[in-house]
Amino acid sequence: MNLRSVFTSILLCGALFGQSAAPASKESSSSAPPVSHQLNGNASAAQTASQQAKTVHAPYRPERFAGRAGTYYRLVWGIEGLSVKSAEAGEVIRFTYQVLDPKKAKTLNDKRFEPSLIDERAHVKLVVPQMDKVGKLRQAVPPEAGKQYWMLFSNKGGYVKRGDRVSAVIGSFRADGLVVD
Repeated sequence: MNLRSVFTSILLCGALFGQSAAPASKESSSSAPPVSHQLNGNASAAQTASQQAKTVHAPYRPERFAGRAGTYYRLVWGIEGLSVKSAEAGEVIRFTYQVLDPKKAKTLNDKRFEPSLIDERAHVKLVVPQMDKVGKLRQAVPPEAGKQYWMLFSNKGGYVKRGDRVSAVIGSFRADGLVVD
């Protein structure tokens, strides 16, 4: 991919998002009365401008994955809503997912497979810790459709930080490029 095609793609995306934002701003401006009608003896122009600024919303929400990655996880593995979050002051990384198809997602909850979370930047491989009285800090029951499942990875030393891209590996399942929240 050359620089010219990247630049063209960026301009095209900017034009698409700019056009999608235009109708939302027209609706909000047409529904709000003109500034001259909002001003009264007690309100100032600065207060009116700040009230209008609060009502402006972003026209879109960014996706966690590219369209194909989300579709791949739904079709091949029967899961969606993959999430990786730092918890307990960064000492633990929580990996969650929601099951859509229990037969396809069976691999993720299988006790035989040892899950790991790999951070290429930090050069670490995190594992699920074993507690004395509790056991492994993961759910290993047969999956059910519509339920959310989780597993915790020990991050002692805080090697994996928020914003890092990690890969979750469980048996033959692999999810690359997950961003730690």
